[in-house]
Amino acid sequence: MIRSPLLLLALFLLSACQSQPSVRLMPPPEAFVKSEKNLFDVNQNLEPSGEIQVFYATNRKPVGAPDNQSYSRTPTDDLHLGVADLSIGGGDITWEALYKLSTQANDEALRPEILLTALHEKARFSPALEGASGGEAALAFFRMVDQALAASRDKNLTIYVHGANTGVQRATAQAAQYRHFTGRNSVVLSFIWPSAESLLLFSRDVANTARTAPTFAHLVRMLSLHTRARQINVIAYSSGAMVASGGLARLDTPDPRFPQDSLRLGEVYYAAPDADLRTFVGYLQRQKAIGKRATVAINMNDSVLRWSSLHQRASRAGRPDLAELSEDDTQWLLQAAAEDAFDVLWVKPEGLPGLDLRSHTFWYDHPWVSTDLLLKMLFSLPPDERGLDRGVSAQGVQYWEFSPDYGPRLWRVLQRLGEQAARKTDQGDTVKP
Repeated sequence: MIRSPLLLLALFLLSACQSQPSVRLMPPPEAFVKSEKNLFDVNQNLEPSGEIQVFYATNRKPVGAPDNQSYSRTPTDDLHLGVADLSIGGGDITWEALYKLSTQANDEALRPEILLTALHEKARFSPALEGASGGEAALAFFRMVDQALAASRDKNLTIYVHGANTGVQRATAQAAQYRHFTGRNSVVLSFIWPSAESLLLFSRDVANTARTAPTFAHLVRMLSLHTRARQINVIAYSSGAMVASGGLARLDTPDPRFPQDSLRLGEVYYAAPDADLRTFVGYLQRQKAIGKRATVAINMNDSVLRWSSLHQRASRAGRPDLAELSEDDTQWLLQAAAEDAFDVLWVKPEGLPGLDLRSHTFWYDHPWVSTDLLLKMLFSLPPDERGLDRGVSAQGVQYWEFSPDYGPRLWRVLQRLGEQAARKTDQGDTVKP
């Protein structure tokens, strides 16, 4: 029986892409498995427990009593700031067992779930009305962020922006497991935008990302102005790239409420970005002069982005068709990649042991890719210093990829980082492997 493309799309979404109720601990990054000393071991303030906290910010409408706070799928013009409590294993796992699962290769069935246990809202305000300060409650929240930074080896603040089809539980759990695998050395904030939490309502998500981008830009400005973070790093996954790229692009336009020189945008990582390619490239051009080098991690076989491109009738930044770009944008892309204004990380599943050919989750599912993410975000290492190989696509775009001997290369990278750390006399604000 012949089915229409739209019916096939609906069947695919219903059968393969509905929300998952929880997140399981991801495979340990290769650096944890190969290192003699990992990031947990150098955390002098480590609390050996399955309990973990992340900060959060959201423009979702709040529901429930203040002491039992949750958030709906409805967007608002307000920004809500708070702290999320999560538990890896739900209290049923010892630190010794969790440490082992976090530092040794293991089977997925053994990995515990990461469960959201409570949300504690600390402040809410309207960016349009309360401007740069957000009021006393917001300023008190930023002081909490500073206290967490003071107790952390990593003095940067990392914002995690989730993808489509994602609720509050999943958004905070993904942020928490990134924090966990920094050895809990990094302070992480989950930006929870109003996803409809169903890929059958993906068009609503696209509209909500556009509405949310100015709020995200306002948050980055506030964090830059009111916290002591050395820099604000961003990890945007899938459709979160629409929020982050649109928001960061707005930072190139001065806002009279914020000193432009207060911006401290650092490392930006777009993981399998589900964003319209043409719009995304335009946003990258505006972002170029603001922060450090951005990385765009792509898989040309990504099945989720294949269907998204059919739904949106345009290729996605994480599975790009360069023929859609104008001549000017194509030339900018070629030149910017060659000049290292941004990096394309081409994840080729056939060269990564055990990675599914159609993977959309490769950035945390595969130990090589998650290790490369940590090396970029924690150490600001360029691709060649992370052990990657340079390549050039058929269209002439420079990219980076993993080599078959990535394991030995990684060992040399870790040795070099260890030697550099050993030579430092002031180690107070540096994360070391």
